[in-house]
Formats: sequence, structure tokens, C-alpha cells
Amino acid sequence: MMTGAKLTAAVEAGLEEIRPFLQRDNGDIELVSIKDDKDVTVRLLGTCVGCHVNQMTLKSGVELTIKKHAPQIQTVTDISGQELAEDYRDQLDD
Repeated sequence: MMTGAKLTAAVEAGLEEIRPFLQRDNGDIELVSIKDDKDVTVRLLGTCVGCHVNQMTLKSGVELTIKKHAPQIQTVTDISGQELAEDYRDQLDD
């Protein structure tokens, strides 16, 4: 089982493999965290944020590619939508 820097490098390698496909549509992705050596959190960027197919992209593209490089990963979660919701709530509070 990979841990620490090796696991991070493997996950980043997966992101590097999928990144050109996202960038082709003016999107991108960044690694936010790896929890318990099995749960990855990413942030979709650019046109990927709010895209109606981003959950499909996340599961069928990003998650599968990361798991190819780091098979121990169980979940990949995108937090970009949560941040948008928080920004919106902040605007409502103003």
C-alpha cells in the first residue's frame, strides 16, 4: 500500500493523465487532499465548474484514471460545487 509522497505522486500522475482532456474544454483539476490514504478530494476548475456532465467526468474519467495509478483509492470527491454554494450563501448574508 502506497502512503505519503508516493501516494500523492501516483494521484498527481493520474491527474496529469486526465488533465489534457479537461483543458481541451477550458477546464482543469487540482488535488486538494488525500485522507486516510484512500479518499481523494479534488477541485474542478474553469469550465468544469458547474458543467452539467462534471459528475460523469469525475466518476468515469478522473476517478478511474486515479485508481489506475493508485488502486487503493476508494473515493474521489469534487469540492468546487460546495465552494460555489458557500460563496452564494456569503452573498446572501451581505
